[in-house]
Amino acid sequence: MLVSAVQLRAQDTTHTLVLHANRLFDGTGAPEVQDARVVIRGNHVVAVGPAARIAAPLGARVIELGDATLLPGFIDAHEHLIGYTLGEPGEDDAPVRDFRAYAALLGVRNARATLLAGFTTVRNVGSPNFDDMALRAAIDRGVIEGPRMQVTGKQFGITGGSCDESGFRPGVDETDWRSSAADGPEEVRKAVRYRVKYGADAIKICVTGGVLSDGDSVGVLQMAPDEIRAAVDAARMLHVKVAAHAHGAEGIKLAVRAGVASIEHGTFLDEEGAKLMAAAGTYLVPTLLALETVKELADRGTLTGQRARKARDAYAAGPRRIGLALKYGVPIALGTDGSVYPRGENAREFGLMVDAGMTPTQALVAGTSAAAKLLGWDDRLGTLAAGKLADVVAVPGDPLRDIAATRHVLLVVKNGEVYKAP
Repeated sequence: MLVSAVQLRAQDTTHTLVLHANRLFDGTGAPEVQDARVVIRGNHVVAVGPAARIAAPLGARVIELGDATLLPGFIDAHEHLIGYTLGEPGEDDAPVRDFRAYAALLGVRNARATLLAGFTTVRNVGSPNFDDMALRAAIDRGVIEGPRMQVTGKQFGITGGSCDESGFRPGVDETDWRSSAADGPEEVRKAVRYRVKYGADAIKICVTGGVLSDGDSVGVLQMAPDEIRAAVDAARMLHVKVAAHAHGAEGIKLAVRAGVASIEHGTFLDEEGAKLMAAAGTYLVPTLLALETVKELADRGTLTGQRARKARDAYAAGPRRIGLALKYGVPIALGTDGSVYPRGENAREFGLMVDAGMTPTQALVAGTSAAAKLLGWDDRLGTLAAGKLADVVAVPGDPLRDIAATRHVLLVVKNGEVYKAP
């Protein structure tokens, strides 16, 4: 039986927590430590290593996990915590029926499910109405439970592009650079500055067509080269990174040459693009779970017409990009595209990465230290080491032998606070 977070906080009368398990994976890719302890004081890790070398401080609260593996808190570098899950009742007509605050309230549910799945940090790459900023504030102030968030505000591309709202009659959801559409370098710069003004610590642009957008091909180029460069230049001046939604090969290469930090999806990546990404250090965030899910929805008839065709095409192309990324040394960070599948199932991405050719070690690194580097937070997150923030998860057994163990999280500690424990 799981103890609630409120009960755990009430029981925690000391400032020192000791975690003890049969194994520990520190997030760097190094071999596991056997019979390991992690000592946490306040919200920081103070000691990590073999239990024989690390004594439990007198009076500390000790959690014995037995045949389990301790890992850094998981990081999802492509999330959408705000709003519905694709296909959830009410999603189709939400823009014309829902109250404006409803999507944010769904975000409260989604944030908690994500945290309890072991994902203590996310990069939220798109939400309306600055709802992601509000959700981040509520989590940071302890009002609600959820992961640590890096946020972009509303993602944007061209008018009528993959990240612009479409499919409604004129006047239902008019957009401009304040929301989802920016045309020309000047509007793009305004869009970046506007988001950073209100708290964005990353920027999401939509370079190509998408799977779920209406009226475009999945990989067609949409943003012009000077628009992409304007986004990167404006963001760089404000010390934030740019994530580029890009399925098609041409869009991927233009975005990499412009200096984006990451390619989101990268579905039709080719050899030239992989070489460019490796040389530039551009991360691939492959969102395999999203493509798996849209293929399932197309097969069930939930997605129909052009969207179903695009889903099948993208799914079929999916595994190749992982092979190219591994072949040429492209850094990979885990991301799931959270609005597509039921929240809390993020860890399925680990298994899909392994199915696509990554080793369990590579997949776990992608969801810990590599994702932390992409977010620019590797000085405090992503590995289990003294001095880092105390984000720790535990899974049953050994995930290097069975990656599916990541889907059955036993323990979640974020900032030294226990949210889930046996």
